[in-house]
Amino acid sequence: MTELFRESIIVKPYERLRRDQVEHLDKASMAILADPGFWCFNERAAKLYEQHGATVVDDILGSARCRRVRLPEGLVREAVAKAPSRLVLGARNPANRLVLDAEVPRIYFGSGSETNVWLETRMEDFVSVSEPTEKIRVPRFSELRGDSALLGRAARLCDRLEHLDFFIRPVNVQDPGITEDNHDVNKFFASLNNITKHVQAGLTKLERLPDVARMAEIIAGGPEALGENPVISFIACIFKSPLEMVDDTAEKVFAIVESGFPLVISSSPQGGSSAPIQEAGMAAQINAEILAGIVLTQLIREGAPVLYGSVPVRARMDDLHDLYGCPEFNHYNNDCVQLARFYGIPCYSTAGVGDAKRPGMQATFEKMLTHMYMAMSGAQYIHYAFGLLDRTNTFCPVQAVLDNEQVGKVKHCLRDPKVSEDHVNDAVKMIRKVLSSGNRLYARHARKAIHSGDVSDPYLFEDKGHDDRVIEKASERLAELDALPAPHLDASVVDAIFREVPGILPGLRTSA
Repeated sequence: MTELFRESIIVKPYERLRRDQVEHLDKASMAILADPGFWCFNERAAKLYEQHGATVVDDILGSARCRRVRLPEGLVREAVAKAPSRLVLGARNPANRLVLDAEVPRIYFGSGSETNVWLETRMEDFVSVSEPTEKIRVPRFSELRGDSALLGRAARLCDRLEHLDFFIRPVNVQDPGITEDNHDVNKFFASLNNITKHVQAGLTKLERLPDVARMAEIIAGGPEALGENPVISFIACIFKSPLEMVDDTAEKVFAIVESGFPLVISSSPQGGSSAPIQEAGMAAQINAEILAGIVLTQLIREGAPVLYGSVPVRARMDDLHDLYGCPEFNHYNNDCVQLARFYGIPCYSTAGVGDAKRPGMQATFEKMLTHMYMAMSGAQYIHYAFGLLDRTNTFCPVQAVLDNEQVGKVKHCLRDPKVSEDHVNDAVKMIRKVLSSGNRLYARHARKAIHSGDVSDPYLFEDKGHDDRVIEKASERLAELDALPAPHLDASVVDAIFREVPGILPGLRTSA
Protein backbone atom coordinates (compact mmCIF):
# COMPACT_ATOMS: atom_id res chain seq x y z
CA MET A 1 0.00 0.00 0.00
CA THR A 2 1.37 3.36 -1.06
CA GLU A 3 1.81 5.64 1.93
CA LEU A 4 -0.98 8.02 0.99
CA PHE A 5 -2.79 9.83 3.76
CA ARG A 6 -5.37 12.56 4.02
CA GLU A 7 -3.99 16.06 4.63
CA SER A 8 -4.29 17.10 8.25
CA ILE A 9 -3.35 19.79 10.73
CA ILE A 10 -0.82 19.12 13.49
CA VAL A 11 -1.45 21.39 16.45
CA LYS A 12 0.49 22.49 19.48
CA PRO A 13 -1.90 21.09 22.10
CA TYR A 14 -3.61 23.27 24.63
CA GLU A 15 -3.32 21.29 27.87
CA ARG A 16 -5.75 22.20 30.61
CA LEU A 17 -4.08 19.90 33.15
CA ARG A 18 -0.57 20.04 34.54
CA ARG A 19 1.43 16.82 34.51
CA ASP A 20 0.85 16.26 38.23
CA GLN A 21 -2.91 16.68 37.73
CA VAL A 22 -2.89 14.04 34.98
CA GLU A 23 -1.04 11.73 37.34
CA HIS A 24 -3.63 12.38 40.08
CA LEU A 25 -6.40 11.31 37.70
CA ASP A 26 -4.43 8.27 36.57
CA LYS A 27 -3.93 7.15 40.18
CA ALA A 28 -7.61 7.73 40.95
CA SER A 29 -8.63 5.56 38.00
CA MET A 30 -6.26 2.80 39.08
CA ALA A 31 -7.74 3.00 42.58
CA ILE A 32 -11.29 2.70 41.18
CA LEU A 33 -10.38 -0.36 39.08
CA ALA A 34 -8.79 -1.98 42.14
CA ASP A 35 -11.62 -1.10 44.53
CA PRO A 36 -14.55 -1.12 43.97
CA GLY A 37 -13.65 -2.48 40.53
CA PHE A 38 -16.50 -2.98 38.07
CA TRP A 39 -19.48 -5.25 37.55
CA CYS A 40 -19.03 -7.62 34.61
CA PHE A 41 -22.05 -9.30 33.01
CA ASN A 42 -19.93 -11.19 30.45
CA GLU A 43 -18.60 -14.49 31.75
CA ARG A 44 -15.92 -14.88 29.09
CA ALA A 45 -14.48 -11.44 29.85
CA ALA A 46 -14.54 -12.11 33.60
CA LYS A 47 -12.64 -15.38 33.13
CA LEU A 48 -10.07 -13.71 30.87
CA TYR A 49 -9.43 -10.98 33.41
CA GLU A 50 -9.12 -13.62 36.15
CA GLN A 51 -6.63 -15.66 34.13
CA HIS A 52 -4.36 -12.61 34.01
CA GLY A 53 -4.41 -11.81 37.72
CA ALA A 54 -7.68 -9.95 38.38
CA THR A 55 -9.76 -10.70 41.43
CA VAL A 56 -13.19 -11.94 40.29
CA VAL A 57 -16.06 -12.79 42.63
CA ASP A 58 -19.73 -13.57 42.14
CA ASP A 59 -21.98 -10.61 42.84
CA ILE A 60 -25.51 -9.32 42.38
CA LEU A 61 -26.32 -5.91 40.96
CA GLY A 62 -29.96 -5.10 41.49
CA SER A 63 -31.55 -8.48 40.86
CA ALA A 64 -29.06 -9.58 38.19
CA ARG A 65 -26.23 -12.00 38.83
CA CYS A 66 -22.82 -10.85 37.63
CA ARG A 67 -19.14 -10.84 38.54
CA ARG A 68 -17.28 -8.14 40.41
CA VAL A 69 -13.87 -7.66 38.74
CA ARG A 70 -11.01 -5.88 40.47
CA LEU A 71 -7.97 -5.12 38.34
CA PRO A 72 -4.52 -4.80 39.91
CA GLU A 73 -2.62 -1.74 38.76
CA GLY A 74 0.20 -3.83 37.29
CA LEU A 75 -2.20 -5.70 35.00
CA VAL A 76 -3.75 -2.48 33.75
CA ARG A 77 -0.44 -0.80 33.02
CA GLU A 78 1.08 -3.85 31.36
CA ALA A 79 -1.93 -4.39 29.08
CA VAL A 80 -2.40 -0.71 28.17
CA ALA A 81 1.29 -0.47 27.25
CA LYS A 82 0.71 -3.16 24.59
CA ALA A 83 -1.90 -1.11 22.75
CA PRO A 84 -0.34 0.43 19.61
CA SER A 85 0.32 4.14 19.70
CA ARG A 86 -0.08 4.42 15.93
CA LEU A 87 -2.72 2.97 13.65
CA VAL A 88 -4.10 3.54 10.18
CA LEU A 89 -7.75 3.80 9.20
CA GLY A 90 -8.22 3.00 5.54
CA ALA A 91 -10.55 4.34 2.87
CA ARG A 92 -11.91 3.44 -0.57
CA ASN A 93 -9.74 6.25 -1.92
CA PRO A 94 -6.27 5.59 -0.44
CA ALA A 95 -5.61 9.34 -0.41
CA ASN A 96 -8.31 9.56 2.29
CA ARG A 97 -6.59 7.17 4.68
CA LEU A 98 -5.99 8.50 8.18
CA VAL A 99 -2.90 8.00 10.30
CA LEU A 100 -3.58 8.28 14.03
CA ASP A 101 -0.52 8.64 16.21
CA ALA A 102 -0.74 9.23 19.94
CA GLU A 103 2.58 11.06 19.85
CA VAL A 104 1.49 13.42 17.08
CA PRO A 105 -1.47 15.78 17.75
CA ARG A 106 -2.74 15.47 14.19
CA ILE A 107 -6.45 16.34 14.16
CA TYR A 108 -9.23 14.92 12.02
CA PHE A 109 -12.93 15.84 12.14
CA GLY A 110 -15.84 13.57 11.23
CA SER A 111 -19.57 13.02 11.54
CA GLY A 112 -21.32 10.90 14.13
CA SER A 113 -24.32 9.84 16.18
CA GLU A 114 -27.21 7.73 14.90
CA THR A 115 -30.09 10.16 14.78
CA ASN A 116 -33.61 9.06 13.95
CA VAL A 117 -34.58 12.47 12.54
CA TRP A 118 -33.42 14.10 9.30
CA LEU A 119 -34.15 17.84 9.29
CA GLU A 120 -34.93 19.13 5.80
CA THR A 121 -34.73 22.86 5.05
CA ARG A 122 -36.70 24.90 2.55
CA MET A 123 -36.97 28.65 2.05
CA GLU A 124 -40.36 30.39 1.96
CA ASP A 125 -41.34 33.99 1.19
CA PHE A 126 -43.16 36.00 3.87
CA VAL A 127 -44.71 39.45 3.59
CA SER A 128 -44.51 41.99 6.41
CA VAL A 129 -47.85 42.80 8.06
CA SER A 130 -46.88 46.42 8.70
CA GLU A 131 -45.08 46.90 5.37
CA PRO A 132 -46.87 44.82 2.67
CA THR A 133 -44.22 45.71 0.10
CA GLU A 134 -41.52 44.16 2.30
CA LYS A 135 -40.89 40.48 1.54
CA ILE A 136 -38.33 38.25 3.20
CA ARG A 137 -37.24 34.65 2.73
CA VAL A 138 -37.40 32.55 5.88
CA PRO A 139 -36.12 28.99 6.46
CA ARG A 140 -38.80 26.43 7.21
CA PHE A 141 -37.97 22.99 8.53
CA SER A 142 -39.58 19.57 8.28
CA GLU A 143 -38.61 16.34 9.99
CA LEU A 144 -38.11 13.10 8.04
CA ARG A 145 -37.70 9.62 9.45
CA GLY A 146 -34.18 8.33 8.82
CA ASP A 147 -33.78 5.55 6.27
CA SER A 148 -31.14 3.95 4.04
CA ALA A 149 -31.72 6.42 1.18
CA LEU A 150 -31.12 9.37 3.50
CA LEU A 151 -28.05 7.65 4.93
CA GLY A 152 -26.70 7.30 1.40
CA ARG A 153 -27.44 10.96 0.77
CA ALA A 154 -25.63 11.91 3.99
CA ALA A 155 -22.61 9.84 2.95
CA ARG A 156 -22.49 11.51 -0.48
CA LEU A 157 -22.69 14.94 1.12
CA CYS A 158 -19.93 14.06 3.58
CA ASP A 159 -17.72 12.83 0.74
CA ARG A 160 -18.00 16.32 -0.79
CA LEU A 161 -17.41 18.32 2.41
CA GLU A 162 -13.71 19.05 2.11
CA HIS A 163 -13.09 19.50 5.82
CA LEU A 164 -14.82 16.27 6.88
CA ASP A 165 -12.17 13.56 7.25
CA PHE A 166 -14.12 10.41 8.19
CA PHE A 167 -17.69 9.14 8.28
CA ILE A 168 -19.70 7.79 11.19
CA ARG A 169 -23.29 7.44 10.04
CA PRO A 170 -25.30 10.43 11.26
CA VAL A 171 -28.73 8.94 10.56
CA ASN A 172 -30.34 5.62 11.44
CA VAL A 173 -31.81 3.27 8.83
CA GLN A 174 -35.48 2.65 9.63
CA ASP A 175 -36.83 1.36 6.32
CA PRO A 176 -39.80 -1.05 6.48
CA GLY A 177 -37.49 -3.88 5.36
CA ILE A 178 -34.80 -3.23 7.98
CA THR A 179 -34.59 -5.75 10.80
CA GLU A 180 -32.10 -6.29 13.59
CA ASP A 181 -30.62 -9.11 11.49
CA ASN A 182 -29.94 -7.06 8.33
CA HIS A 183 -29.36 -3.68 9.96
CA ASP A 184 -25.55 -3.93 9.82
CA VAL A 185 -25.15 -4.94 6.18
CA ASN A 186 -27.53 -2.22 5.02
CA LYS A 187 -25.99 0.61 7.02
CA PHE A 188 -22.46 -0.33 5.95
CA PHE A 189 -23.42 -0.78 2.28
CA ALA A 190 -25.39 2.48 2.14
CA SER A 191 -22.35 4.23 3.60
CA LEU A 192 -19.56 2.54 1.64
CA ASN A 193 -21.39 2.83 -1.68
CA ASN A 194 -21.60 6.61 -1.29
CA ILE A 195 -18.33 7.77 0.25
CA THR A 196 -14.62 7.31 -0.41
CA LYS A 197 -13.55 8.24 3.13
CA HIS A 198 -13.16 5.98 6.17
CA VAL A 199 -16.43 4.47 7.46
CA GLN A 200 -16.98 3.60 11.12
CA ALA A 201 -20.02 2.30 13.00
CA GLY A 202 -21.21 0.17 15.86
CA LEU A 203 -22.15 -3.47 15.33
CA THR A 204 -25.84 -4.18 15.91
CA LYS A 205 -25.80 -7.98 15.68
CA LEU A 206 -22.74 -10.08 16.44
CA GLU A 207 -23.70 -12.80 13.95
CA ARG A 208 -23.51 -10.39 10.99
CA LEU A 209 -19.88 -9.40 11.55
CA PRO A 210 -18.62 -12.00 9.00
CA ASP A 211 -20.95 -10.55 6.35
CA VAL A 212 -19.83 -6.99 7.06
CA ALA A 213 -16.21 -8.16 6.98
CA ARG A 214 -16.76 -9.90 3.65
CA MET A 215 -18.28 -6.72 2.22
CA ALA A 216 -15.19 -4.78 3.30
CA GLU A 217 -12.89 -7.43 1.79
CA ILE A 218 -14.65 -7.21 -1.58
CA ILE A 219 -14.35 -3.41 -1.58
CA ALA A 220 -10.71 -3.39 -0.43
CA GLY A 221 -9.65 -6.13 -2.86
CA GLY A 222 -9.35 -9.16 -0.58
CA PRO A 223 -8.42 -10.06 3.00
CA GLU A 224 -4.76 -9.05 2.68
CA ALA A 225 -5.62 -5.74 1.05
CA LEU A 226 -8.20 -5.08 3.79
CA GLY A 227 -5.54 -5.68 6.42
CA GLU A 228 -3.36 -3.02 4.81
CA ASN A 229 -6.26 -0.67 4.12
CA PRO A 230 -9.03 -1.23 6.71
CA VAL A 231 -11.85 0.68 5.03
CA ILE A 232 -14.11 0.14 8.04
CA SER A 233 -13.73 0.13 11.81
CA PHE A 234 -16.04 -0.29 14.78
CA ILE A 235 -17.19 1.42 17.97
CA ALA A 236 -18.08 -0.43 21.16
CA CYS A 237 -19.54 1.34 24.19
CA ILE A 238 -18.67 -1.59 26.44
CA PHE A 239 -19.62 0.08 29.73
CA LYS A 240 -22.98 1.23 30.96
CA SER A 241 -21.95 3.91 33.39
CA PRO A 242 -21.22 3.72 36.19
CA LEU A 243 -18.84 0.77 35.81
CA GLU A 244 -21.08 -1.99 34.39
CA MET A 245 -19.58 -4.06 31.57
CA VAL A 246 -22.39 -5.01 29.17
CA ASP A 247 -22.66 -8.68 28.18
CA ASP A 248 -23.52 -8.49 24.48
CA THR A 249 -21.19 -5.57 23.79
CA ALA A 250 -18.32 -7.47 25.39
CA GLU A 251 -19.04 -10.40 23.05
CA LYS A 252 -18.86 -8.01 20.09
CA VAL A 253 -15.50 -6.73 21.37
CA PHE A 254 -14.15 -10.30 21.39
CA ALA A 255 -15.31 -10.87 17.81
CA ILE A 256 -14.12 -7.53 16.41
CA VAL A 257 -10.69 -7.78 18.05
CA GLU A 258 -10.27 -11.38 16.89
CA SER A 259 -11.16 -10.25 13.35
CA GLY A 260 -8.38 -7.65 13.44
CA PHE A 261 -10.49 -4.55 12.79
CA PRO A 262 -9.63 -1.25 14.51
CA LEU A 263 -11.95 -0.61 17.44
CA VAL A 264 -12.98 2.36 19.54
CA ILE A 265 -13.51 1.55 23.21
CA SER A 266 -16.04 4.24 24.00
CA SER A 267 -17.62 5.43 27.22
CA SER A 268 -20.30 8.12 27.56
CA PRO A 269 -21.19 8.85 31.18
CA GLN A 270 -23.33 11.84 32.08
CA GLY A 271 -21.89 14.11 34.74
CA GLY A 272 -24.47 14.60 37.42
CA SER A 273 -26.28 11.27 36.96
CA SER A 274 -24.17 8.30 35.82
CA ALA A 275 -20.88 9.98 36.78
CA PRO A 276 -19.80 12.79 39.12
CA ILE A 277 -20.50 16.25 37.75
CA GLN A 278 -17.20 17.44 39.24
CA GLU A 279 -14.37 17.43 36.72
CA ALA A 280 -12.03 15.21 38.76
CA GLY A 281 -14.69 12.59 39.43
CA MET A 282 -15.93 12.48 35.85
CA ALA A 283 -12.43 12.20 34.39
CA ALA A 284 -11.37 9.51 36.88
CA GLN A 285 -14.46 7.37 36.24
CA ILE A 286 -14.58 7.59 32.45
CA ASN A 287 -10.85 6.92 32.31
CA ALA A 288 -11.31 3.82 34.48
CA GLU A 289 -14.09 2.53 32.21
CA ILE A 290 -12.10 3.13 29.02
CA LEU A 291 -8.94 1.58 30.45
CA ALA A 292 -10.81 -1.56 31.54
CA GLY A 293 -12.09 -1.93 27.98
CA ILE A 294 -8.66 -1.36 26.46
CA VAL A 295 -7.19 -3.94 28.84
CA LEU A 296 -9.75 -6.45 27.56
CA THR A 297 -8.77 -5.82 23.92
CA GLN A 298 -5.11 -6.47 24.69
CA LEU A 299 -5.87 -9.61 26.68
CA ILE A 300 -7.87 -10.90 23.71
CA ARG A 301 -5.11 -10.09 21.22
CA GLU A 302 -1.92 -8.28 22.10
CA GLY A 303 -1.34 -5.25 19.89
CA ALA A 304 -4.99 -4.99 18.80
CA PRO A 305 -5.56 -1.55 17.21
CA VAL A 306 -7.72 0.44 19.60
CA LEU A 307 -8.77 4.06 20.15
CA TYR A 308 -9.38 5.71 23.52
CA GLY A 309 -13.01 6.75 23.08
CA SER A 310 -14.13 9.62 25.30
CA VAL A 311 -17.71 10.89 24.97
CA PRO A 312 -18.45 12.47 28.37
CA VAL A 313 -21.35 14.87 28.73
CA ARG A 314 -22.92 16.96 31.49
CA ALA A 315 -26.49 16.73 32.72
CA ARG A 316 -28.79 19.71 32.67
CA MET A 317 -29.88 20.41 36.18
CA ASP A 318 -33.46 21.29 35.18
CA ASP A 319 -34.42 18.09 33.30
CA LEU A 320 -31.33 15.80 33.39
CA HIS A 321 -31.05 15.78 29.59
CA ASP A 322 -27.56 15.88 28.09
CA LEU A 323 -26.01 19.35 28.00
CA TYR A 324 -23.31 19.70 25.36
CA GLY A 325 -22.98 23.43 24.76
CA CYS A 326 -21.33 24.24 28.08
CA PRO A 327 -17.77 24.78 29.37
CA GLU A 328 -17.80 21.60 31.49
CA PHE A 329 -18.25 19.50 28.35
CA ASN A 330 -14.96 20.90 27.11
CA HIS A 331 -13.26 20.40 30.47
CA TYR A 332 -14.21 16.72 30.59
CA ASN A 333 -13.14 16.09 27.01
CA ASN A 334 -9.86 17.96 27.24
CA ASP A 335 -8.91 15.97 30.34
CA CYS A 336 -9.60 12.74 28.44
CA VAL A 337 -7.42 13.83 25.52
CA GLN A 338 -4.55 14.43 27.92
CA LEU A 339 -5.10 11.07 29.60
CA ALA A 340 -5.08 9.28 26.24
CA ARG A 341 -1.82 11.04 25.39
CA PHE A 342 -0.46 10.01 28.82
CA TYR A 343 -1.08 6.34 27.95
CA GLY A 344 0.15 6.68 24.38
CA ILE A 345 -3.17 5.74 22.71
CA PRO A 346 -4.86 7.74 19.90
CA CYS A 347 -7.91 9.62 21.15
CA TYR A 348 -11.45 9.53 19.74
CA SER A 349 -13.08 12.68 21.08
CA THR A 350 -16.20 14.80 20.70
CA ALA A 351 -17.06 18.26 19.37
CA GLY A 352 -19.71 20.10 17.39
CA VAL A 353 -22.71 19.10 19.49
CA GLY A 354 -25.14 21.56 21.02
CA ASP A 355 -28.64 21.89 22.36
CA ALA A 356 -30.12 24.08 19.61
CA LYS A 357 -32.92 22.40 17.66
CA ARG A 358 -32.50 24.48 14.50
CA PRO A 359 -29.59 26.12 12.66
CA GLY A 360 -28.93 29.64 13.91
CA MET A 361 -27.06 31.74 16.43
CA GLN A 362 -27.33 29.28 19.33
CA ALA A 363 -26.10 26.35 17.22
CA THR A 364 -23.17 28.40 15.93
CA PHE A 365 -22.15 29.45 19.44
CA GLU A 366 -22.37 25.97 20.93
CA LYS A 367 -20.57 24.29 18.07
CA MET A 368 -17.75 26.80 17.74
CA LEU A 369 -17.14 26.56 21.49
CA THR A 370 -16.35 22.85 21.12
CA HIS A 371 -14.96 22.75 17.55
CA MET A 372 -12.14 25.12 18.43
CA TYR A 373 -11.49 23.89 21.96
CA MET A 374 -11.23 20.20 21.08
CA ALA A 375 -9.13 20.86 18.01
CA MET A 376 -6.75 22.85 20.20
CA SER A 377 -6.52 19.86 22.57
CA GLY A 378 -4.85 17.75 19.89
CA ALA A 379 -7.42 14.94 19.84
CA GLN A 380 -6.61 12.80 16.83
CA TYR A 381 -10.16 11.77 15.88
CA ILE A 382 -13.02 14.18 16.64
CA HIS A 383 -16.51 12.86 15.92
CA TYR A 384 -20.03 14.38 16.10
CA ALA A 385 -18.60 17.46 14.37
CA PHE A 386 -21.02 17.83 11.44
CA GLY A 387 -24.74 18.42 11.18
CA LEU A 388 -26.03 17.51 14.64
CA LEU A 389 -28.82 19.47 16.32
CA ASP A 390 -30.97 18.91 19.42
CA ARG A 391 -28.01 17.22 21.13
CA THR A 392 -27.54 14.02 19.11
CA ASN A 393 -31.17 13.56 18.10
CA THR A 394 -31.28 15.30 14.71
CA PHE A 395 -29.10 15.44 11.59
CA CYS A 396 -29.51 18.48 9.36
CA PRO A 397 -27.59 18.56 6.05
CA VAL A 398 -27.72 22.37 5.89
CA GLN A 399 -26.13 22.45 9.34
CA ALA A 400 -23.45 20.04 8.10
CA VAL A 401 -22.63 22.51 5.31
CA LEU A 402 -22.39 25.32 7.88
CA ASP A 403 -20.22 23.16 10.14
CA ASN A 404 -17.90 22.37 7.24
CA GLU A 405 -17.16 26.08 6.84
CA GLN A 406 -16.66 26.44 10.58
CA VAL A 407 -14.32 23.43 10.87
CA GLY A 408 -12.35 24.76 7.91
CA LYS A 409 -11.80 28.06 9.69
CA VAL A 410 -10.78 26.20 12.87
CA LYS A 411 -8.22 24.17 10.92
CA HIS A 412 -6.86 27.34 9.34
CA CYS A 413 -6.56 29.02 12.75
CA LEU A 414 -4.48 26.13 14.05
CA ARG A 415 -2.03 25.83 11.15
CA ASP A 416 1.66 25.92 11.95
CA PRO A 417 3.03 29.49 11.93
CA LYS A 418 5.31 30.28 9.02
CA VAL A 419 7.89 32.27 10.93
CA SER A 420 11.21 30.69 10.01
CA GLU A 421 14.42 32.61 9.42
CA ASP A 422 13.72 32.50 5.67
CA HIS A 423 10.18 33.81 6.15
CA VAL A 424 11.40 36.68 8.31
CA ASN A 425 14.20 37.59 5.86
CA ASP A 426 11.70 37.59 2.98
CA ALA A 427 9.41 39.85 5.00
CA VAL A 428 12.18 42.37 5.67
CA LYS A 429 13.07 42.46 1.97
CA MET A 430 9.41 42.96 1.07
CA ILE A 431 8.97 45.82 3.55
CA ARG A 432 12.10 47.58 2.29
CA LYS A 433 10.98 47.20 -1.30
CA VAL A 434 7.48 48.54 -0.65
CA LEU A 435 8.70 51.48 1.42
CA SER A 436 11.05 52.48 -1.38
CA SER A 437 8.19 52.53 -3.90
CA GLY A 438 5.83 55.36 -4.62
CA ASN A 439 2.53 53.85 -3.43
CA ARG A 440 3.75 52.00 -0.31
CA LEU A 441 1.09 49.29 -0.65
CA TYR A 442 1.57 45.53 -0.19
CA ALA A 443 -1.30 44.36 -2.40
CA ARG A 444 0.85 42.88 -5.20
CA HIS A 445 2.92 40.97 -2.64
CA ALA A 446 -0.18 39.26 -1.22
CA ARG A 447 -0.75 37.22 -4.38
CA LYS A 448 1.78 34.54 -3.55
CA ALA A 449 0.29 33.98 -0.10
CA ILE A 450 -3.22 33.88 -1.53
CA HIS A 451 -2.29 31.35 -4.21
CA SER A 452 -0.51 29.10 -1.69
CA GLY A 453 -3.57 28.97 0.57
CA ASP A 454 -1.93 30.89 3.41
CA VAL A 455 -4.65 33.54 3.31
CA SER A 456 -8.15 32.47 4.30
CA ASP A 457 -11.24 33.36 2.30
CA PRO A 458 -14.06 35.45 3.79
CA TYR A 459 -16.88 33.52 5.46
CA LEU A 460 -18.53 31.55 2.67
CA PHE A 461 -22.07 32.53 3.67
CA GLU A 462 -21.50 36.20 4.46
CA ASP A 463 -24.15 38.70 3.40
CA LYS A 464 -22.90 42.13 2.33
CA GLY A 465 -26.38 43.60 2.62
CA HIS A 466 -28.52 44.05 5.70
CA ASP A 467 -30.35 40.70 5.58
CA ASP A 468 -29.24 37.56 7.40
CA ARG A 469 -29.15 35.06 4.52
CA VAL A 470 -26.73 32.54 6.05
CA ILE A 471 -29.16 29.60 6.05
CA GLU A 472 -30.46 30.47 2.59
CA LYS A 473 -26.92 30.57 1.20
CA ALA A 474 -26.02 27.31 2.96
CA SER A 475 -29.13 25.74 1.41
CA GLU A 476 -27.99 26.88 -2.02
CA ARG A 477 -24.55 25.40 -1.36
CA LEU A 478 -26.15 22.13 -0.26
CA ALA A 479 -28.11 21.98 -3.53
CA GLU A 480 -24.85 22.43 -5.47
CA LEU A 481 -23.20 19.60 -3.55
CA ASP A 482 -26.22 17.31 -3.92
CA ALA A 483 -26.12 17.80 -7.69
CA LEU A 484 -22.58 16.38 -8.01
CA PRO A 485 -22.14 12.79 -9.28
CA ALA A 486 -22.30 10.08 -6.63
CA PRO A 487 -19.03 8.23 -5.87
CA HIS A 488 -20.66 4.80 -6.15
CA LEU A 489 -18.74 1.54 -6.09
CA ASP A 490 -18.03 -0.09 -9.44
CA ALA A 491 -20.91 -2.18 -10.71
CA SER A 492 -18.82 -5.38 -10.55
CA VAL A 493 -18.05 -4.71 -6.86
CA VAL A 494 -21.73 -4.09 -6.14
CA ASP A 495 -22.65 -7.31 -7.95
CA ALA A 496 -20.14 -9.28 -5.89
CA ILE A 497 -21.44 -7.78 -2.64
CA PHE A 498 -25.07 -8.61 -3.46
CA ARG A 499 -24.04 -12.12 -4.51
CA GLU A 500 -22.03 -12.87 -1.36
CA VAL A 501 -23.62 -10.74 1.37
CA PRO A 502 -27.25 -11.60 2.19
CA GLY A 503 -29.86 -9.18 3.45
CA ILE A 504 -29.10 -5.94 1.61
CA LEU A 505 -32.26 -4.17 0.47
CA PRO A 506 -32.65 -4.51 -3.34
CA GLY A 507 -33.40 -0.81 -3.66
CA LEU A 508 -29.90 0.09 -2.49
CA ARG A 509 -28.42 -1.47 -5.65
CA THR A 510 -29.89 1.26 -7.83
CA SER A 511 -30.22 4.14 -5.36
CA ALA A 512 -28.82 7.41 -6.70
